[in-house]
Amino acid sequence: MKQYVTDAKSLLKLQQKQNNLQPKQKEITMELKSNWKEIKKHFDKCFRTNFHVAIASVDKDNNPTITPIGSLFLNNNCTGYYFEKYPTKLPLNAEHNKSICILGVNSNTWFWIKSLFLGKFNSYPALKLYGKLGNKREATKIEIERLKRRVSKTKGMKGNSYLWGKMEFVRDIEFTHVEKINLGNMTHAL
Repeated sequence: MKQYVTDAKSLLKLQQKQNNLQPKQKEITMELKSNWKEIKKHFDKCFRTNFHVAIASVDKDNNPTITPIGSLFLNNNCTGYYFEKYPTKLPLNAEHNKSICILGVNSNTWFWIKSLFLGKFNSYPALKLYGKLGNKREATKIEIERLKRRVSKTKGMKGNSYLWGKMEFVRDIEFTHVEKINLGNMTHAL
């Protein structure tokens, strides 16, 4: 039996039912400045569970690439920096296109188990932070001390000095906007 629809709202509901579609999700963007403290808190959680973030950039031929960075620091004014010792493609890509996207995922096992049990996330599981790369410059003493504090738990280990010894240069980042990751009903209330 055919169903006849007389208004647009009923038509949309019928199409969703027929196609088994979910209703349109909420906006995924967040206001950067007013949410900056929450954004910083999220990225702190990410470093505690992943020890890195993924920074996406684009080369001169418009090919995307991802660079894992374990030394990203966010300042209090919607800016940040990372230590640039090992990355090769990121500084090369910055010569042609300074735009980047940083993905920070909270991979804490209990965070995910609790959220799966409850059927929703109480805080963002992931955020994408967009910005522009600045110039490479010498790190300040304060920036070097921040890095030393972050890696202090590994101080006596052989790899600590290999990975984080002689970190002398940083690259500044100015952030332009942020996006929440949409995971359907699990993130709908955020």
